[in-house]
This record gives sequence, structure tokens and C-alpha cells, in this order.
Amino acid sequence: MHSDLPQLETARLRLRPPALADFERWAELAADAEATRFIGGLQPRAVAWRSFAAMVGMWRLTGIAMFSVIEKDSGRWVGRLGPWRPEGWPGTEVGWSLHRDAWGKGYATEGASAAIDYAFDVLGWTEVIHCIDPRNRASQQVARRLGSRLRGPVELPPPFVGEACEAWGQGRDEWRARRR
Repeated sequence: MHSDLPQLETARLRLRPPALADFERWAELAADAEATRFIGGLQPRAVAWRSFAAMVGMWRLTGIAMFSVIEKDSGRWVGRLGPWRPEGWPGTEVGWSLHRDAWGKGYATEGASAAIDYAFDVLGWTEVIHCIDPRNRASQQVARRLGSRLRGPVELPPPFVGEACEAWGQGRDEWRARRR
């Protein structure tokens, strides 16, 4: 772990850049058809490895990528979430994707709240979006709990061109007013 990279903490979670030890659980998430249904679908282990390595590389190249989400009580990797702005993306996103055994615990909302604070306060972003498949009711609920509103359809870059996607989001001033 590089000490120059950020780490965030919430009541129940530790958010930090991905580490090699996270890959087994990352690969499990990538191999779960239900968990990946709205984020591009299943990934064979070799493809999951490349997406994992790309996330690690984004941290080093740009200083912006999703955090590994670590459950404090167990030390277990439960997902990835945070700031995300790859080439061609429709905006400055804070996204989330959790291992199925972490669903329903409020981790997405808890972790995304910390990541949005980080995006606005440290990265200096003025708006945050969440790219959500219109059929993904669970992520829409997370977006609503975060105070985001539906902004409308957006086009994702290759290889996701043509996939249904809506942007949910809010500005920094809206976020700060809600947090007071």
C-alpha cells in the first residue's frame, strides 16, 4: 500500500485503494451474474484481473479511482466504490458495486457518502453523477438516499455504447446544504 494514496473511514467501513489481497473477492464479484447484471455483465477471471489492474493503475496515473471497501469488523473486502472518471465518461461519477454478501446493509450509501465528501472537499469536483441502468432499482434507491436526482439518459463510451444508462446526480452546493 502506498502511503501517499488516500484512505477514508466511516462508522463501519474502511475505504482504501485496492491491494493485491483484494483480488479473490473482486473476482468473485465479477463472476456473479446477479451482482454484475447492471455493470457490464460477467467477467471471466482473466478479464476481472485486467479490470482490477486497471483500477490500481488509475490510482497511480490519475489519483482518482474507486476504493476497495473493507468491512471494519471482519477485515473482509465487500466491494468497490468511489470517484470514477475514465476516458470518455459522461461526468464526474461516484459509483458503487458490492459483493452480493454485502447487499442490504447500507454499505453503498455509507461508503458513497464518504466518497462524495472526498470528491467535493478534496478533489474539488463541483458535481457528482451516478451512472445507473434504468432497471437497477436498488442503485436508484441508493442515489435517492444520497440526495441525487434523475438527470436523464447518458451515453457511455466503448465498450458500453448503446447500453441503457441514466445519470443521477447533484451539485456540491446541494450536497453541502443537505449535510448541514
